[in-house]
Amino acid sequence: MNILISGASGLVGTHLNRMFENQNDVVVSLDRNDFEGSQQTLAEKMEQADVVIHLAGAPIVARWTKAHKKAILNSRINTTYLLVHAMELAKKKPELFISTSAVGIYADGAVNTEKDGHLAEGFLSEVCQRWEAEALAARHLTKVAIFRFGVVLARDGGALQQMLPPFKLGLGGPIAGGKQGFSWIHIEDLMQAYRFVIEKKLDGIFNLTAPQITDNALFTKELGAALNRPAVMPIPAFGLRLAYGEGATSLTSGQKVLPERLLNEGFEFRYPDLKKAFGDLFR
Repeated sequence: MNILISGASGLVGTHLNRMFENQNDVVVSLDRNDFEGSQQTLAEKMEQADVVIHLAGAPIVARWTKAHKKAILNSRINTTYLLVHAMELAKKKPELFISTSAVGIYADGAVNTEKDGHLAEGFLSEVCQRWEAEALAARHLTKVAIFRFGVVLARDGGALQQMLPPFKLGLGGPIAGGKQGFSWIHIEDLMQAYRFVIEKKLDGIFNLTAPQITDNALFTKELGAALNRPAVMPIPAFGLRLAYGEGATSLTSGQKVLPERLLNEGFEFRYPDLKKAFGDLFR
């Protein structure tokens, strides 16, 4: 199978490359030059792909200056538009287009599933909604699956590695009271979900989260226990706002999300709860 991946140098892309190559699939990576160059050249690469996976996007956890908000939007929406346009130009279309989104599309409070989800207001949700709309524009060309990521937990990078230093010093704690949802997924379950959806040729919206309802306080408690460190130092919202400005929203808000579609399709999680996930990540 030939796999075309944008954002292949990131955490998820690196793991996908490794998984597909271990399966003897052919992986072609797209970089910035592919999006800034000729659409016909991009279309020719598209013609060789059985599956296209779109991961590209500027970091969310940052100070949201006007320029960075523009980068967050452009790196997701413009690149998705260009991929879909290249798909239109391609003589042979891919069988499946898997585009990324995030659980930030949902509001906190109630539990969200793909069928019963409550969309949030604000910048993050707007980004996700516009991002998904661009990807879904390819439905007349091929099957489209949207993966709404929770926080991806991995031992070799990502959010967990950024959290570890203060926790290892015993300085970790719940953020802004800890009541906000914290939806996460182990990197290996995420990899197997890609394999599962591709093999079953599924499309539509998928929540990529573990089937455990978690809030920030529970996540903090379990992470501290896994490291055998106290995790009782609260991180006030105003401190994060001083550091990140409006971008603090990405840390102080959260969502409670269940992967109903995957479960209904018969997907089995290797790491359905935090104890199992941390037991693997810190073994």
